[in-house]
Amino acid sequence: MARIVFGMNQSLDGYVDHMEFAPDATLFRHFIKEADGQTGSIYGRTMYEIMRYWDDEHPEWGPDERAFAAAWRRQHKWVASRTLTEAGPNATLIGDDLEGAVRALKADRDGEIEVAGPGIAQSLTELGLIDEYRIYLHPVVLGQGRPYFAGPRPPLRLVTHERIGGDVIRLAYVPA
Repeated sequence: MARIVFGMNQSLDGYVDHMEFAPDATLFRHFIKEADGQTGSIYGRTMYEIMRYWDDEHPEWGPDERAFAAAWRRQHKWVASRTLTEAGPNATLIGDDLEGAVRALKADRDGEIEVAGPGIAQSLTELGLIDEYRIYLHPVVLGQGRPYFAGPRPPLRLVTHERIGGDVIRLAYVPA
């Protein structure tokens, strides 16, 4: 049975914004390793369209960017969208039954399936389908933006914590 995991970079004041702060080289290599080991990812439309950047080669990329792109391309992606009519390579659109689709993924797959983005995570949290929350806490205060927990704040229990790179703390929680 697969585990559904929601993990994102977060500011000290609880916001996620890929344009405001980025992982350092050590954290980026951590994300490459995670992407290599994941069964796949579940996306909402917005985050999927952002991540489609990794479908194309970019001449300015270094070895780490190429490694992440290769891992991302290998993964299967499931995209929950009411507006998209097609998905890119190695991706499947999820219809109107998000709960049924994710329950089937959990039952039919092994390994870890990442939830990418706070909007889709909100929906899956409301359905009780997220098995673990990973917060990559950065020493940045944004003061505004999209919160990591875009909706319900479930009771959680800390299971692990570790420092990654110079100043990021990864906190892993499971529903209590």
